[in-house]
Amino acid sequence: MLKAKGIYKSYGALPILKGVDLEVEKSEIVSIVGASGAGKSSLLHIIGTLDQADQGELCINDVQIQQLKAKKLAEFRNQHIGFVFQFHHLLPEFTALENVCIPAFIQGTSKKLAEKRAHELLELLGVSHRTSHKPTEMSGGEQQRVSVARALINNPSLILADEPSGNLDSENANALHQLFFDLRDQMKQTFIIVTHNEELARISDRTIYMRDGHIVL
Repeated sequence: MLKAKGIYKSYGALPILKGVDLEVEKSEIVSIVGASGAGKSSLLHIIGTLDQADQGELCINDVQIQQLKAKKLAEFRNQHIGFVFQFHHLLPEFTALENVCIPAFIQGTSKKLAEKRAHELLELLGVSHRTSHKPTEMSGGEQQRVSVARALINNPSLILADEPSGNLDSENANALHQLFFDLRDQMKQTFIIVTHNEELARISDRTIYMRDGHIVL
């Protein structure tokens, strides 16, 4: 469902990605590991269409990403890709329900349908009791589950996670990792996860190692 070929990226005179090739199958959970500065997050941002490669090809769900204009690219990202970050990036003035609904509202979903879907996801993820709570009223693990619900609201085929358990204790981290596998089994989503967590890398379907802007294994 994803194919990246010959991906190069530099920031100024500093090369970050140096000809990365990657293929990921549908419903696969892939971990990307490597030292800081290896290019992991830069690759994830390019796959997520948050950044553009200087050179190379990216195909997701048979769509050639580099051929999309800005508006179509934003629409594609909203419909097909969900993001989970180390820092939850929940809007502090909004409730859990409202935060989850935001991508659906951007897509043009009605308030009634978006809230129905959000309630279902918060229930599925075990945080329905936090529906009307704001981020400061939730634990770190609860906030991360809300951010996962937000990533799932438009039923994207691809979930990208950048150090999703980096700010969680071991119990909540393990629970989040298990949640990813449960979601894959139930919803058939594909997960690409940048992580330093050795346990998550070990249980993933496949682990990719990066070093100095290259995939080395």
